[in-house]
Amino acid sequence: MENKRQNTILTIIALLFCTLLIYLGDNNLSRFQLRILNLSAIYVILGLSMNLVIGFTGMFSLGHAGFMCVGAYTAAILTMSPAAKELIYYMVPIHPLLANIQWGVIPAALAGGIVAAIFGVLVGFPALRLRDDYLAIATLGFAEIIRIVVTNTTSITNGSLGLKDIPSVKSLWVYWGFAILTILILRAIINSSWGYAFKAIRDNEIAAEAMGINILKHKLLSFTIGAFFAGLSGALMAYLITSIDPTMFRFTFTFQILLIVVLGGMGSITGSIVAGVLVTVAMEWLRFVEQDMNFFGFVIPGISGMRMVIFSILLLLVVLFYRQGLLGTKEFSWNFFLKLASKRSKQKEVS
Repeated sequence: MENKRQNTILTIIALLFCTLLIYLGDNNLSRFQLRILNLSAIYVILGLSMNLVIGFTGMFSLGHAGFMCVGAYTAAILTMSPAAKELIYYMVPIHPLLANIQWGVIPAALAGGIVAAIFGVLVGFPALRLRDDYLAIATLGFAEIIRIVVTNTTSITNGSLGLKDIPSVKSLWVYWGFAILTILILRAIINSSWGYAFKAIRDNEIAAEAMGINILKHKLLSFTIGAFFAGLSGALMAYLITSIDPTMFRFTFTFQILLIVVLGGMGSITGSIVAGVLVTVAMEWLRFVEQDMNFFGFVIPGISGMRMVIFSILLLLVVLFYRQGLLGTKEFSWNFFLKLASKRSKQKEVS
């Protein structure tokens, strides 16, 4: 009981400290630094949502890019002004029901997550009866189908032209606020009876069913929650870059998210947070490989897309030589620091 009280107090202190950091960052960092931090928050949410499905429930799903696409377009259409819609939809007029709608960014982002979750139920109900590679192929096919549908529903999505003039949100409060809420919600789910059922399905599906766990129900629940947070991150991505088009959500984008999960550790919330920030920073730092480089008078031309080649190689190396990732299934724990502090105090008393 005492440890639980200490953990609660330390968690509250940590949240207050994070609030202070967000306040200081929001008022003192440059636009570029804010963009990197906001993008890190989006990748953290994406990594956590995929880790719930793959790492904690054991379902090899590759449809996250599709759910992101649904969330991004939903939030963008709901937040754009009627005047902006009239200018952008010049090839085919927007559907009359959507022409005059204009929501705030927060409710529109949540709506993006909800619509993505609905798609998660529709896709998951038939697809989750499949396993392993077959499930991966089915969900990957769904992501491509969504992209093609978006490209061809011109009166709703503006087709291949995409959407522009999406309201810009740069505040750390929005992105990291959603990221922290995602961490707290998923942590609560993982430590609940649902989370124990997810892990049981991951470890041994037959044994879990013998114990009375409804396999399809819990798989669908995990898949839907993951789809919701993927849609939420898609909405935040739309606010960050203020323009979207179908080519952004190709299946290759899913592998960037998969890299975060594998690098951080499948089955570790803490690992997804650390890897999400590291991958985002590394992606920006590696931009120099796509630009011309001068080495002692020799100019080496930059290669477009070289960053993704490097990340693909990194993913292969992690899978081949370090399958547990940075943290494996370990989590950040206050108990570790409390035990370490008590050991040091005892050593001082002895000395």
